[in-house]
Amino acid sequence: MSLVVQDLVIDLDGRRVVDGVSFAVPDGARVGLIGESGSGKSLTALAVLGLLPQGAEASGSITWNGRELIGRPDRELARLRGDEIGIVFQEPRTALNPIRTVGRQIAESVRIHEGLGRRAAAARAVAEARRVFLPDPQRIVKRYPHELSGGQRQRVGIAIALACGPQLLIADEPTTALDVTIQAEILELLRGLVEESGMSLVFITHDLAVLSQIATDGVVLAQGRVVESAPVRDLLTQPRSTITQALLRDAKSTLWRTGGPS
Repeated sequence: MSLVVQDLVIDLDGRRVVDGVSFAVPDGARVGLIGESGSGKSLTALAVLGLLPQGAEASGSITWNGRELIGRPDRELARLRGDEIGIVFQEPRTALNPIRTVGRQIAESVRIHEGLGRRAAAARAVAEARRVFLPDPQRIVKRYPHELSGGQRQRVGIAIALACGPQLLIADEPTTALDVTIQAEILELLRGLVEESGMSLVFITHDLAVLSQIATDGVVLAQGRVVESAPVRDLLTQPRSTITQALLRDAKSTLWRTGGPS
């Protein structure tokens, strides 16, 4: 197992927000964490990366390739982030630095983790921009985030997350801020990149229709607890918990309104 989360508890300012969450992500698996806002799915992902907000404390166990992550010094976790574990955030407008070109932001990761020089890192940034199908990559890497569309900014975020070839990608609601057409393009891009590289994926969403397009297994959270864990096809056809049933109704409503997967 690449990633194993066991009895994870997160307290935030004295309030328990994640309570005994357990799941595993084997090598090459695509696992979704799904639940409504406040269910604890994003905090769970941030705990894996050692990026919990101030005032939050985690206990339990998170092991990555046999190494316990909870309690490790931040300097050690920083080496994992981007190198072995990449993350794509929900809103690229806030995730990207507005005063640096997107090329410099893509290049920064490989300079830090792989020790590339400025020229080699710049060439790598162009290659990574091309890999995520950004148009005219040699020109677009010279632009600033505000000069790009929302879909293009999210592609930049994906390029940054994948630049060092991580073994695990965490995608935290990466399509929520995008319109339906761009959402489908980003999902297709992520699915193709994950399958091509063989990396593992943790995909976080509140939308079961979206989850069905990219993950094979799902972990349903509500109020900080796991209420159901099953293959996505079972969540779609025979949901056991009332929470999953409600998510399925919402997914069917979305499909009816859009005429297809969102």
